[in-house]
Amino acid sequence: MIERDVATLAILGMAAATYLSRVAGLWIMALVPLSPRVEQALKALSGSVLVALVLPAALAGDVGLRLGVVAAALLMARSGNSVASMVLGVAVAAGYRAVQS
Repeated sequence: MIERDVATLAILGMAAATYLSRVAGLWIMALVPLSPRVEQALKALSGSVLVALVLPAALAGDVGLRLGVVAAALLMARSGNSVASMVLGVAVAAGYRAVQS
């Protein structure tokens, strides 16, 4: 029972921290004037976060993961559709792994 209470408190604490970080971000950005330079930085932010998350996994992962990342990147560059790119990347990685096993 105690483990369940600790897990519940941990989940509620993470939810509160997530919410507060989002609210604080909105509040801080309300104070920052949106110059063209700031707008350009904000537009590039999502892509840089994605690369920061995907690149270490791709470098440490197997061939299937690398093929999936390459396929997703190519489709994203060609179409600009992030959802289709992610679906293709997962399908390529899963397909490669299914053929290898």
